[in-house]
Amino acid sequence: MAEPQTKTTVTPPSIGGPNRPGGGMGGGPAGRFAPREKAKNARGTFRKLLRFYFTEGKSLFVVMVLLAADVLINVRVPLYIGRAVDAAAPAGSLGGADLRLAYACVAALAAIYFGDWALNVIQGLIMNATSQRIVRTLRKSLFGKFQKLPLTYHDVHTHGELMSRVTNDVDNISATIAQTTTQLIVAALTFLGTLYMMLRLSVHMTLAALVTVPLVFLLTRTVAGRSRKLFAGQQRELGRLNGAIEEDIGGQKIIKAFNMENKIIERFDRTNEDLWRFAVRAQIWSGTLMPFMNVISNFGYVCVAFAGGVLAVRGIITIGVIASFAVYSRQLTYPLNNIAGMFNSLQSALAGAERVFEILAEAEEPGDAPDAVDIGVPLGGVRFENVTFAYVPGVNVLNDVSFEVKPGQKVALVGATGAGKTTIVNLLTRFYDATGGTVYIDGVDIRKYKRDSLRRAFSVVLQDTCLFTGTIADNIRYGRPEATDVEVDEAARAANADVFIKRLKNGYDTVVRGDSDTLSQGQRQLLAISRAALCRAPIMILDEATSSVDTRTELRIQEAVLRLTAGRTSFVIAHRLSTIRDADVIMVVKDGRIEESGSHGELLERNGLYARMYNSQFEKA
Repeated sequence: MAEPQTKTTVTPPSIGGPNRPGGGMGGGPAGRFAPREKAKNARGTFRKLLRFYFTEGKSLFVVMVLLAADVLINVRVPLYIGRAVDAAAPAGSLGGADLRLAYACVAALAAIYFGDWALNVIQGLIMNATSQRIVRTLRKSLFGKFQKLPLTYHDVHTHGELMSRVTNDVDNISATIAQTTTQLIVAALTFLGTLYMMLRLSVHMTLAALVTVPLVFLLTRTVAGRSRKLFAGQQRELGRLNGAIEEDIGGQKIIKAFNMENKIIERFDRTNEDLWRFAVRAQIWSGTLMPFMNVISNFGYVCVAFAGGVLAVRGIITIGVIASFAVYSRQLTYPLNNIAGMFNSLQSALAGAERVFEILAEAEEPGDAPDAVDIGVPLGGVRFENVTFAYVPGVNVLNDVSFEVKPGQKVALVGATGAGKTTIVNLLTRFYDATGGTVYIDGVDIRKYKRDSLRRAFSVVLQDTCLFTGTIADNIRYGRPEATDVEVDEAARAANADVFIKRLKNGYDTVVRGDSDTLSQGQRQLLAISRAALCRAPIMILDEATSSVDTRTELRIQEAVLRLTAGRTSFVIAHRLSTIRDADVIMVVKDGRIEESGSHGELLERNGLYARMYNSQFEKA
């Protein structure tokens, strides 16, 4: 209502791998190196996010215990593999094989794998449910915040931006909670546990296995640096493509009217070609990661095998230790690779969380005063006393406005676009609070009324009608959900809307959508007036209710308005001066001030601004 406007030889146990619930490799190469926006204050945002985590503290504690137990079990798998090898072939001879010990090790491995599966299933179920509850709480807090923010916030933020916070940013956080969090913990614990077990077995073999660690970091840094720039270009071109598609779909009528179909296709092809070029190069670069990782992994095997062979010949270690290290070396590098891949996901999630918390930290509408009272059923007397208001500090829209309206009077506000007409009713309904001066209803400062009771005193019809997805009856009873079908029908008849409603196939049960073209602008306006009529509020506000309708519909709306405003204090904003000649008081607003005030006849006799406006419209007519 505001006026301004790979192939591998050994597969390690599946710790944090693709087979775990919530596992995977960070969404693959593309997801790993896609450009991520970093949070400006990552530490502060992380602390705030932890508060939402702690709402599910018990469940998260159980998940952490299960993850730790799972890692503790899995890091012992290579140890039992080595013992089984040593038991089957002690001192390099099959003659002294301890088959009972070998079978026991195999049985232990089977039990470990079964336990790993059970722990994965349990913690996966708990974590997925927990993460969704956390996200539900976060989304609920964010949406609830939208309802408490002042209209000034919505004036300066686009609907698409706010929707992105609720959907994209929260979903990004959700994916991180459900996947990255557990992967990161498992990766860290697995690396530390694996390193500990390797050191216990052989320090020399551990040093041989660690040769690959710096190579992993170097590879990841190199590929990530190259890929990130290309993915940034890909995302930029994808944004351009999405914007063009949205614009072209929304403007199909204009495109066809001006025969621009071929031009639009050519523009789309150019943008799509640019996106293709960036995407191919980005995928090629990111696709080099796993082949090189396999090379490094195989190099690690070579190092372990060479060092193990030398040490085994010298009698320092057994063949079983070599077998254990063959698995441990792979198990050591995978967590490092996962951590590198998850870092970007965490940065992206923190950036999204920061945008969410920015909204949650915004100042809400001022609360009711401690001594605020219910307005009850007001008589409808309105007084503005030296009221000044600015949407932007220092740029006044209203300047020292004063006037008084008696109960039951019909007041018309006229003037050029941007003069301040809608701002006056915005202040009256406390969509905004006056920067200076005071607004009174029945002699009481409106700030001393409870805000919800104050707004129940108004029935509002806006120039831009707002319908919600649902039936016509649902839209009419929007302000009074408890209204009966009879009351809905009476309101529609009072607004002259019942004529067209009954012609519809399903009548009042016809389903409409806010963004559809199934109803004309005049029909939508009649439904808005029906909604206002059903509210039965003592003060009526009509903001350009006939600005976008034909003459015949305008007459119907005028008839409805006359019935609705009878005996009520009403404010009518209009550009068509012929529609407000019956007003008790006409106020001409110019540059944020009341330039003239009086009845239609009085203002014509003065031959001032109103007379010039009226005569000008009459001459044009």
